[in-house]
Amino acid sequence: MLLKALIAALLFALPSYASGSLHPEREYQRRWCEAAGGVAEVVLQDRARVDCLTGTHAVEVDFAPKWAEAVGQALYYSISTGKSPGILLIMEGVDDVRFLRRLMDVTERSGITVWVTTQDDLPGKRAVSNGERE
Repeated sequence: MLLKALIAALLFALPSYASGSLHPEREYQRRWCEAAGGVAEVVLQDRARVDCLTGTHAVEVDFAPKWAEAVGQALYYSISTGKSPGILLIMEGVDDVRFLRRLMDVTERSGITVWVTTQDDLPGKRAVSNGERE
């Protein structure tokens, strides 16, 4: 039910844009990580970088079309840090809803927490949601 409401809201909230990113990943990462009280770009022993490490989660930040890659990275970061895996999915267009659906199918079975961000979450826009799953 929550997923359906989220998808409906995103369909109306996101403008339709041509391919390509509207903003760099780092902008979304920095804004969200700061709001979550995390530390960005934490370097692991093998030199891999966790996009955001919070008190509870090791979070991979990625654009919606890269959802599958984000799953693997989040799981690896979780194993390496002992934190729960998380993904901040960047959705910049209505076509990204199909990637969110795929991600939710996987994460609901694997225990990965998912948050969603859009360009509206960047400075000068509305506040970042806390991303808690209901």
